[in-house]
Amino acid sequence: MSTPDKPQYRAWFESIRDPNERYPLDEIVYTDQSGGLLQVAHDLDELKKTSGEDWKERFKQRSHGNEWPYGSGVWGFKEWVLPQLDNDNVVSMYEGHTNLFWADRYGRQLGVPDLWLKLCGNSHTGSFKDLGMTVLVSMVKEMLAKGRDIPAVACASTGDTSAALSAYAAAAGIPAIVFLPRGKISVAQLIQPVANGAIVFALDTDFDGCMEIVKQVSQQDGVYLANSMNSLRVEGQKTVALEIMRQFEWEVPDWLVIPGGNLGNVSALGKGLDMLLEMGLIRRKPRICVAQAEAANPLYLAYKRDFEVFEPIAARKTLASAIQIGNPVSFEKAVAALRNYDGVVEQASEAELVEASAEADRTGLFNCPHTGVALAALKKLIRRGLVQSDDRVVVISTAHGLKFVDFKVDYHRMQLEGIVPENPNPPIELPADYDTVRSQMLREIDRRFGR
Repeated sequence: MSTPDKPQYRAWFESIRDPNERYPLDEIVYTDQSGGLLQVAHDLDELKKTSGEDWKERFKQRSHGNEWPYGSGVWGFKEWVLPQLDNDNVVSMYEGHTNLFWADRYGRQLGVPDLWLKLCGNSHTGSFKDLGMTVLVSMVKEMLAKGRDIPAVACASTGDTSAALSAYAAAAGIPAIVFLPRGKISVAQLIQPVANGAIVFALDTDFDGCMEIVKQVSQQDGVYLANSMNSLRVEGQKTVALEIMRQFEWEVPDWLVIPGGNLGNVSALGKGLDMLLEMGLIRRKPRICVAQAEAANPLYLAYKRDFEVFEPIAARKTLASAIQIGNPVSFEKAVAALRNYDGVVEQASEAELVEASAEADRTGLFNCPHTGVALAALKKLIRRGLVQSDDRVVVISTAHGLKFVDFKVDYHRMQLEGIVPENPNPPIELPADYDTVRSQMLREIDRRFGR
């Protein structure tokens, strides 16, 4: 009796405009010949030699295990990410496996009890960027092992990308360079690449200006580009979609709400969903909402014109600093994902995003401002009737709130410029006297909880 051929899992770079234009994954290339973005494509026929049910079981068995590198929330899906990478070159901190937080109390307040937050900030450097960076830095390590001359890996960043690159490059012993907009990121975000030994440049520009510099050093000086226009990043970030579905036992939620800046995340989740559908692990599509800050909303403006026109903008200052981007690199990929998943785009003002964050924090969460943008957008979808009371909704929380404590402290101190807080909760300063403290304590309990 003959036995089936052992699958030969393969992946390569492919133009999103012309699938016949291909490159090996260890080639230093970021765009196709027309300047369009690339994507990592997989030999689906080989992947389909394993049934959908067998893939589910394989992923389940690997989850949280200790067999290198499959215990990682990214590398547990290795055949769907970088199948040909030598395991010895994987650079991993066992990223992923972030929890789905059932926000039942906050969901009931909004009228959507089946509300969940995917807490991607519960990761090594505190954001979802770890998921893409483990893949990119691992490929760089493999290229170096093969003798490729790469002097350093570099990124432009509004904070989180630089933290992830610096940590993973440090673990691999690879030089890292980061370009940050001076004075436009939090202290917690700045200190991460500094502490990990990266070469840190704080430039007198915004993210888009930093991006132009990093493109130049990659083109002219051979430095490897680590921003999301490098589609290796997307391969790691797409595992958010795979992990959500596995955590729900492959039952598809009705909505995914995603903060959007450079738009690599929405294209990544769309790519993960595409593979799950193609491989038969899920049977229906969720809808997608991309949420943007009103101060940095080029995708929203394009959406209002049915994506017929896209115009980069000068992003204005926003508390959601990581998505303060006026010329998103992954626009084309994001639009494709939105069209494929019956998507919508919403925006949130500064007041809306801070109040949504504060409301959710009062129910036990601790949100970054970008998650506040997504929650504010969700509230608008509910008011518009697009999200129904019986829908299951997953909000992608992109970073840990501890990276943005200044934003929260200033809110509760009532010191946010242009914002009059609706729910401030500053500390109550009193003398250390029992009777005084007791009297104030009882008043506060009664005022806040009606007891």
